Amino acid sequence: MSWLTAEEALNRLGTKPQTLYANVSRGRIRAKPDPSDPRRSLYYTADVTRLAERHAGRRKVETVAAEAIQWGDPVLPSAVSTVVNGHLYYRGVDAARLSENATLEETAALLWTKGTPINLAAGGSVSSVPSVAAAFSALAARVPQDLPSLGRSLPALRAEAQDIMTTIASALAPGAPDQPLHRRLAKSWRRPEASDAVRRALVLLADHELNASTFAARVTASAGATLSASVLSGLATLTGPLHGGAWEAVATLSETARRIGAKEAIRRILAQGSRLPAFGHPLYPDGDIRAEALLAHVTPAEVFFEIQEAGEAMIGERVNIDFALTAMAEHFELPRDAPLVIFALARSCGWMAHAMEQVESGHLIRPRARYTGPAIETSGA
Repeated sequence: MSWLTAEEALNRLGTKPQTLYANVSRGRIRAKPDPSDPRRSLYYTADVTRLAERHAGRRKVETVAAEAIQWGDPVLPSAVSTVVNGHLYYRGVDAARLSENATLEETAALLWTKGTPINLAAGGSVSSVPSVAAAFSALAARVPQDLPSLGRSLPALRAEAQDIMTTIASALAPGAPDQPLHRRLAKSWRRPEASDAVRRALVLLADHELNASTFAARVTASAGATLSASVLSGLATLTGPLHGGAWEAVATLSETARRIGAKEAIRRILAQGSRLPAFGHPLYPDGDIRAEALLAHVTPAEVFFEIQEAGEAMIGERVNIDFALTAMAEHFELPRDAPLVIFALARSCGWMAHAMEQVESGHLIRPRARYTGPAIETSGA
């Protein structure tokens, strides 16, 4: 074994002697008498090095927290999904491969660790056509009636999650309960030929680790609120233009490109200092795998090919899922808000998977704020 003197240990740790002694008493650093001077101690090098590296890696707490929330390290552990080396995985299963054949019901079962595909019960349709507004209303009506999630077993939460999906589907994919959700949705839009593309999109969008809407859903669940409240939080966050609402900017870009050409449309946006939502994603430096998987089975209109070619050359980023989803919707002539409907229906499964995981953890998500306001007045001593 290699040992250090007190001076050497303190130099590596960058702490006071009292801290060194405290770490010894707590068993964090092993110590023994110095054979050359019994009045002194020696400290085990590996233990000192481990603590020194840990301290060196700890920048100020507020800096670490701020960076974690802004595309930094994960702010909490999760076994639901992750992005590794440009691939999206649902509980270890490659989502792009899963989308080749799976339905959203089967994907929900995977995310919820249920074992068998979820079975949506018959429920009164709350909308004759897919409607995000109807989903908001239906979820809001459930929140005060459902039981708080805290303290309930996972089987009970899974059963409630399935019932909530029935409510959501009645608003976002009205139709016969014996039909899978992608067929219900395509049929409600009178576009049965879009069924398979919708199925692929639903699977690819079911979850995406700690995105903004999922984090909102987990915060709500961490407070012990109902699962329906968690989904409502996620849905509200999803509508933002920097998240699930990004399709609107992509649709506007395609309309502008039809009038003045793709290159000029992109040039005007860049000249305004704006970001093109159709390109790039921080988690996919080599291209959004979800967009690649969806576009491999959908042939977009010519204008989207022009936007893709011009944008990738001018910006240096590849198209993302917002581009692919909007291109798919326009290809099948789906309603203008179809991308948001598909996104919301799919991601509801992920929100509930994360909400249930958060409830099981038993932890309240409660960050601290770094105060930047006016000087605080303090009373004199």
